[in-house]
Amino acid sequence: MKKLINDPRAVVDESVEGFGIAHADLVTVHPNPLFITRRDAPVQGKVGIVSGGGSGHEPLHAGFVGRGMLDAAVPGAVFTSPTPDQIIPATSAVDGGAGVLHIVKNYTGDVLNFETAAEMAEADGVPVRSVLVDDDVAVEDSLYTAGRRGVGGTVFVERIAGAAAERGDDLDGVAGVAQRVVDGVRSMGVALAACTVPHAGVPSFDLAEDEIEIGIGIHGEPGRHRIALEDADGITQRLLDPIVADLRLASGDRTLVMVNGMGGTPASELYIVFRKVAQLLDELGVTIERSLVGNYITALEMQGASLTVLRVDDEMLELWDSPVHTAALRWGV
Repeated sequence: MKKLINDPRAVVDESVEGFGIAHADLVTVHPNPLFITRRDAPVQGKVGIVSGGGSGHEPLHAGFVGRGMLDAAVPGAVFTSPTPDQIIPATSAVDGGAGVLHIVKNYTGDVLNFETAAEMAEADGVPVRSVLVDDDVAVEDSLYTAGRRGVGGTVFVERIAGAAAERGDDLDGVAGVAQRVVDGVRSMGVALAACTVPHAGVPSFDLAEDEIEIGIGIHGEPGRHRIALEDADGITQRLLDPIVADLRLASGDRTLVMVNGMGGTPASELYIVFRKVAQLLDELGVTIERSLVGNYITALEMQGASLTVLRVDDEMLELWDSPVHTAALRWGV
């Protein structure tokens, strides 16, 4: 294992410390228990938005803390859920009197710990609503979830819900917009090579040089099937087809599309994938209104990519285009 680290046990703490120093104008790092808030939190009268999960998926979630997105992010250990004793103070820290929305990826540990934290925060007088992101069409059940996993669609939920909160919507309104995004977003991923978790020191799974895993999760969970390596256009078709079928996309639909790198894939290859996605959607008469291409929800240095498609309406686009200022996503400011 070759990694740019000091002590495998200190990776998360040292990384978050560096993140806080690099983006001190945007965020405040709270070290014990560990969570991150936007610099001006709490914003009085605004719904607070909190998300979190295991580290190793950067820039998700800390990179999306700031105006127009998250008010707080709660990082767990690498590929491990944060605990309620982190989530509860993060929730209280961003409550500006309008309540707090938890955005939770559908992984069993995340779900249980956010549920516990929400109950305890409400007992302390903070109104909390939650939305569960379950956009992965690859599997219905896995070792990590009951139902579909929450993956790349989380970025869209965090951005659009964050924009609604910044607009001044009340808690039920923000939760409603977030749920509409959850209902309309689907994702599918592919792995070309595994990552190595620092404290494990060995690759998370084995893949031969001529094999790829279709439908991989963000922790190295098994996908739909393992197949022989194909060219980029063939792989892209395999990612897009189940998304189109599940969303029942048809001519005239409008979409927001993200081609996301898993951490070890060059931007040039991601754009090759996006090129084919654009061609295939155009053949279906589906319009790409906005797009993201790059690393937004990674799995350490895993080689591969994921594709996320959201069916959008005018309100979602208006919220998407509103100003956002975070370490990893910024426009309009």
